[in-house]
Amino acid sequence: MNRQSRTPPDADTVHSAYSARAHEYIDLLGDIDTTAPQDRALVTRWARGCTGRVVDIGCGPGHWTAYLTDAGVTAEGIDPVPEFVDHAQRTYPQVQFRQGTFDDLGGLPDPLGGVFSWYSLIHLDPGDVPGALETMRASLAPGGRLLLAFFDGDHVEEFPHAVAAAFYWPLTTMIDTVHRAGFTVTHREHRHDPGHRPHAALLAHRD
Repeated sequence: MNRQSRTPPDADTVHSAYSARAHEYIDLLGDIDTTAPQDRALVTRWARGCTGRVVDIGCGPGHWTAYLTDAGVTAEGIDPVPEFVDHAQRTYPQVQFRQGTFDDLGGLPDPLGGVFSWYSLIHLDPGDVPGALETMRASLAPGGRLLLAFFDGDHVEEFPHAVAAAFYWPLTTMIDTVHRAGFTVTHREHRHDPGHRPHAALLAHRD
């Protein structure tokens, strides 16, 4: 059951909020060493199964894009926040980054081997998530892979994220939504680390 309490912020509002706090975000979270070892292990496992180019959508400061590149993947980071893209380009000059949104996945010249979506859906109105997943699927080659991470919760429910309003998703609900978008889920996990909100992730491939 969806327990939204109010209208979620639009994309421009979210992007502006991240722009205003970009340097703070980078200082707190913009380094791979701030990530959990379990998450790095999962991402490495996923990356090794990808064939072809991978897009890190909503790449933020670019640390995960660089990590994918170091894992042997041809990766590109895309983010709507110019401050993040500028930082990523300076910090990881060996990696490709550009400013963009989910809509840019629809205009790629060649199908992708993978889409890496690490918390990039959390600010979307839940009603817009199926369309975003369908756009991801359309960008992938047959058998192309998806890694999706998000905040786990008992309900699809808005909460006051530090930057902009975001949503919890029950893992089972997100799995059903990913299935309906045309993916087969091959792995799922969730945990609640002390001092952090509940985390969930899943691996899937395009049917």
